[in-house]
Amino acid sequence: MAARIVQKILYQEVADRLRGMIQAEELRAGEWIDEVRLTESLGISRTPLREALKVLVAEGLLRIEPRRGCFVNELSGRDLENIFPLMAMLEGRCAFEAARKITDADLRRLEPLHDDLRRYAERGSIDEYYAANARIHVAIQDLADNPWLSGLIDKLRQVLSLSRHRSLTYPGRIDESCAEHLAIFAALKARDPEGAEAVTRKHLMRQLDALRALAHRDEPAAMTSGLRAVQAVETPHEHR
Repeated sequence: MAARIVQKILYQEVADRLRGMIQAEELRAGEWIDEVRLTESLGISRTPLREALKVLVAEGLLRIEPRRGCFVNELSGRDLENIFPLMAMLEGRCAFEAARKITDADLRRLEPLHDDLRRYAERGSIDEYYAANARIHVAIQDLADNPWLSGLIDKLRQVLSLSRHRSLTYPGRIDESCAEHLAIFAALKARDPEGAEAVTRKHLMRQLDALRALAHRDEPAAMTSGLRAVQAVETPHEHR
């Protein structure tokens, strides 16, 4: 007897919608979740919204602060240092398994994805590049055909979506990223599991390097801005 199709529960649909809003930065990192506004804009009651919020808290996309409410999570430098080595290991293993299993038909399907990536890199189109980059990562993950591995990667990838494509804003990073992807593709074409794993790990860790460099670059500006704010408060106003 065929299994019955179960309709998606409302709170799951709401959770999907909220994930999309976070990834599109309609809900920004650190932003307070206004439940009243969301229930009105989504046309739902508080119950499915709160169930959806629990799901996203468990996924690491939201956090709850006692007596303050729910907020979109923010990834600290320590979070990134902890997550990226794991992603490098997991996605490296994906590339390893994909290189062992890949067919000529698979390579033909990957070719236009890399053509798109090259074109967006040449244009410097960060949003389009980010989307094409994500499609390639998912395609390689699918080729690995390892549901246990995919489950772990999917969860971490959702959390990393909080930082979205910030690493691509670092000068020269988009071109470096494209070159790294082409190297991964070359290893897949060569059916070289070890090579594909090594260049994929390097690709992920280079993203972390770019984020570190951006944080280091932004620190002096943030300190200067804070110092000016303090001076503005401490300096007495002149009487006219």
